Amino acid sequence: MSKGDRDRKSAQARKIVEAQKAAERRRKVTIWTTVAVVAVLVIAGGIGWGVLASQNKKTEASQVTTPSVAVDEGTAFAVGTGPVTVDLYEDFMCPICNQFEQQTGPTIKQMVTDKRVTVRYHPVAILDEASNGTKYSTRSGGAAAAAAVDGKFTEYHDVLYANQPEEGSSGLTDAKLIELGKSVGLGASFETAVNDKTYDNWMTKVTDTFASRGFNGTPTIVVNGKQVEGPNNTLPTTAVFEQAVQAAEG
Repeated sequence: MSKGDRDRKSAQARKIVEAQKAAERRRKVTIWTTVAVVAVLVIAGGIGWGVLASQNKKTEASQVTTPSVAVDEGTAFAVGTGPVTVDLYEDFMCPICNQFEQQTGPTIKQMVTDKRVTVRYHPVAILDEASNGTKYSTRSGGAAAAAAVDGKFTEYHDVLYANQPEEGSSGLTDAKLIELGKSVGLGASFETAVNDKTYDNWMTKVTDTFASRGFNGTPTIVVNGKQVEGPNNTLPTTAVFEQAVQAAEG
């Protein structure tokens, strides 16, 4: 082989090597470009998800319908005009709440009549898990809110306790809640609110407020800002409750 042939082959080999090196450089650039694009998409996706989650929370918050007659930051329904404020936090599936209602309810009603107290009833839903997935605490509390808007809170409050389902059962159906409403004079707007679950998201909000105030059980009875309990955190007797009101009266 002549020197000229060897030089030509050597030059061709160098070109092939250079072409291979160039191809390898392009491959690496393509890989890192793809990685960069994917990273950007992942970051953008994360930001997008965060924005979407934030928007969903805002949407949920905007969908809370606060009953027009609610007091105490939109969490309760006031009965009476007396100088002493009694806050009652209750879950309509709670048997102890019903016990307190049967035991001390008549005394409270008389205090309202005598204009000694203003009672603020706070429906909360801490026993939803005790109704086989039907969320009875939320549904009954939402129905009570609808009754309050239509001017029949006390009547509906009482009929709910008179027909209280057992804790751990599925609770009353919406149809039964509406039937009970009709029995105390509630009409079409109440029925619509129950069927549309107008105040169910509100029940979630007021239950969160209940927890944020440091409470975790029902019934919770508060007289002029002071929680009232019996010995060893038991349900207060009517006598203990009356003493708390008298002390608040000065």
